[in-house]
Amino acid sequence: MKKGYSLLLLFISILSFAQSKAPFTGKRSFNIEQGASGSGTPAYYLDVKKNGNVHFGFLQINQADQTETKEEINAGKYNPKVMKIHFKTYNETFYVKFNKEKIYLTDEKGNIKKSDDCCPVSELASINCNCESIIYK
Repeated sequence: MKKGYSLLLLFISILSFAQSKAPFTGKRSFNIEQGASGSGTPAYYLDVKKNGNVHFGFLQINQADQTETKEEINAGKYNPKVMKIHFKTYNETFYVKFNKEKIYLTDEKGNIKKSDDCCPVSELASINCNCESIIYK
C-alpha cells in the first residue's frame, strides 16, 4: 500500500512539473500597449532561465538627454496561469501569462485584460482590444 501511494505521489509530482515547464529559454522582447509606443516608452523583455526562473525587465531611454532607466526582477518559477511582476522604479505591478508565441496582460486570476491602450496603431478606431503581444526573439 505504501509503495502504491508513493508511486502515485511521484507520478503526480512529475506530471505537475511537466505542466509548468517554460515554453522556451532565453531573452525575448514584447510590447503589450502597442498604441503607446513612442519616445521614452519603455522596452519590455522577459528572460527565461534554464532553471525555470523568469526575469522581467525594461529599458527606457529619455529622448531629451539620453539617460537610461532600467530594471530587472526575478518573478520566480514559470507559471502558465499567471505571473506577478512588480517594478520598483515606477511602482508598477502587472500580471501576465505567456506561451511560446504571445504574452498577455491579465488580472490576478489570469483573465486576459481588454483596453483601448492595447489596440495596435493600425486599429486605433477599435476599442477594448485584448492586451497581448507577440514575443519577439
